[in-house]
Amino acid sequence: MSQVFLAGVGLACALGEDMPRALASLGRGDVPPVPVSIADDVCWPVHALPQAEGDWTERLRRTVCNVAAKTGDWGARTAPLFVASSSLDIGFMEHMEASRRLGGDLQDFADIVAGALDWQGPVFTVSTACTSSLNAVLTACDMIRGGEAQEALVIGAELDNRFTVAGFGAMQLLAPDRARPFGAGRKGLVLGEAVAALRLQSRAARWQLMGGANVVDGRNPSGTEASAVLAMCHGALAQSGLRPADIDLVKVQAAGSPVNDAIEVEALKQVFDPLPPLVSLKSVIGHTLGAAGAAELALLVGCIEGGAWPVVDYPLDETLGISLCAHAPRRLRHMLLNLVGFGGGHASLVLKDCSA
Repeated sequence: MSQVFLAGVGLACALGEDMPRALASLGRGDVPPVPVSIADDVCWPVHALPQAEGDWTERLRRTVCNVAAKTGDWGARTAPLFVASSSLDIGFMEHMEASRRLGGDLQDFADIVAGALDWQGPVFTVSTACTSSLNAVLTACDMIRGGEAQEALVIGAELDNRFTVAGFGAMQLLAPDRARPFGAGRKGLVLGEAVAALRLQSRAARWQLMGGANVVDGRNPSGTEASAVLAMCHGALAQSGLRPADIDLVKVQAAGSPVNDAIEVEALKQVFDPLPPLVSLKSVIGHTLGAAGAAELALLVGCIEGGAWPVVDYPLDETLGISLCAHAPRRLRHMLLNLVGFGGGHASLVLKDCSA
């Protein structure tokens, strides 16, 4: 079985159109969300990508090309391409004439991405709500470990659309101002836009993807299930050959939900004793839905390599009995990244810094 390494990352998010700008924004302080109007007198905050020229598909193509270019030269571009998204091309359909909105295909969004990259290899769509891009990573890892491919490109993408914002708002899941993961008086999540690219390969590199797990528990379709959190963490650790004590950092799901944040904490306390340092990224880029796995993995790697770290500038909920680390832990070799999504999806990934 081949090992899998992360050889290149690219990211465009609310913090900036590339990793250097994103890290610079982190250093200067939080970039606040902007209001997105849904209807008359109805708007919600969103961590939006910087304003850019062109229509929806032009912005998608340009952003995908810019982000993918950060992962290096792909030559003939015959490797597998995984395109992961929750909202797919709903933003494009919002701008189409009503008579042309139906009749599309689930693969249409991936075809736009592949066309922008002039991709010649097989193209896969992964759409499992908020776990989409992390599941794409897990699938790509399986292909590389099994010898079906030597490398693969994962693209996670969530672009502007009012439909998704309106849906989350209607379910009363959104915060009125900003997200406060694990925060006192937290009121909900804030959505975010992002496009991230991850280059996976069998050749050795600094970052190794050691193992992962995807657990689906649909008893609470819009919430976190403690038993599923336990199962995904133990599954990822088992595939990686690690014990809970080997984990030096957990990148938590923590989106700012009053209930789900608390469930996640209690489940993590059952996995880890004591808890390792915790970090949340959704307070700075928002919940980027299907892109979250790729975007948060890319940002975490960028923070470690670039010496930046998200600042927690709000009080935490003391009843949770946890803290979020204010800087990268001194020892940082094995990291666990957790994502939870609609439909009961719970996914984990273990990342190893081979240079530590």
